[in-house]
Amino acid sequence: MSFDLRELYQEVILDHNRHPRNRGALLDADRSAEGHNPLCGDNVTVYLTMDGDVVSGVSFDGQGCAISTASASLMTEAVKGKTLAEAESIFREFQSMVTETGEATPTPI
Repeated sequence: MSFDLRELYQEVILDHNRHPRNRGALLDADRSAEGHNPLCGDNVTVYLTMDGDVVSGVSFDGQGCAISTASASLMTEAVKGKTLAEAESIFREFQSMVTETGEATPTPI
């Protein structure tokens, strides 16, 4: 990873940690899911509101490190307005990138 790209990555992570987007429980959520990492103690709950097949609202709440908070914030931005199939595709690509090959074709946000 080039220095400029690494610096940009760090800036994005720091910005989303300091100013998380879509933080807080959605009171009218249709769906929610909780995640807990016992190794570091991060706890995150994700809330979704669906309008038919489209993610019309998404938020998260919880406690975690800078990477966890920034990741949840970035994820909410990535799936808002997407169809369920598009959101699942984003998830599969990310999961593949972090658990298998380390490479993924970026999906436009």
